[in-house]
This record gives sequence, C-alpha cells and structure tokens, in this order.
Amino acid sequence: MRHLNCSVVFNEAKNQVLFCKRTKEPFKGLYNFVGGKVEPGEASFAAAYRELLEETGIGDDDICLFRLMDFTYYEQDYVLEIYIGQLQKDVQLREEVNPLEWLPLTEDFADSNRFAGEQNIAHIIKIALKFPLEEKMAERQV
Repeated sequence: MRHLNCSVVFNEAKNQVLFCKRTKEPFKGLYNFVGGKVEPGEASFAAAYRELLEETGIGDDDICLFRLMDFTYYEQDYVLEIYIGQLQKDVQLREEVNPLEWLPLTEDFADSNRFAGEQNIAHIIKIALKFPLEEKMAERQV
C-alpha cells in the first residue's frame, strides 16, 4: 500500500488551522491539509516533517508533530497518516505550489464545496481539538 500524510497545523493561539488551496486534482480548488507522499524506505514522521517543510517552510524547530490517526483506503490501496502540531513561534510561510491560508476554527469544515476529503476534514478537526497537544508537548520537553 502507498502511504500519504496530512498535517493539521494550528497557529500559536490554536484558533486557526493551516490549509492549502489545491491547484491540481484530486480536489482542485478546494481547501485541504498540507501533506504528501511517504517515499519508499522513508520513516513516516520524517516524511511528515519533510512534506511540511517543502510545502510551507515550517521546520521541525517550529513545530512538534504527533501522530493523530490513520485512514486505510483498501479499494484505492493507500494509507493516509494524519499528524497534528501547534506552532511554537511565529513563522513566515513559504508556499511551494498550493496557496496557503490560515482559517479560523469557526469555519464549516464539512462544506464539501470548499473543503476536500468527503467531509473527513470536519471529523479530523473535531478529533484534533480533543488531542492534548499542550500535555504532549510538555512531555517531549522533559
């Protein structure tokens, strides 16, 4: 199976989420999380950090990622790994291909006319908001 990843990136105040607006299929013109492919032989976390850096300019010194969940799509033959993190400082974003935008948590993430993923984004955001980020980041600093 192929492995892909997406990262849910919160701003420092944890009141906005970073999205890219897709410039190609699938989901052209819709908002999606940033992410990409896990290369053969590449560790999953390394791929998540690499894709985040390539697509946004956010490096591992700006954010600590945690594995949130995975979706397995048997018919399409891939696993989608979902990561979560919160910026630890203000970062100047650097777009690779897709335009980047911070969206407030008040958005209707289930709006399939604006958001990719067959309403999965709304589910992922809901679970991400329950993830104890502050606690997990504190544990990593010890």
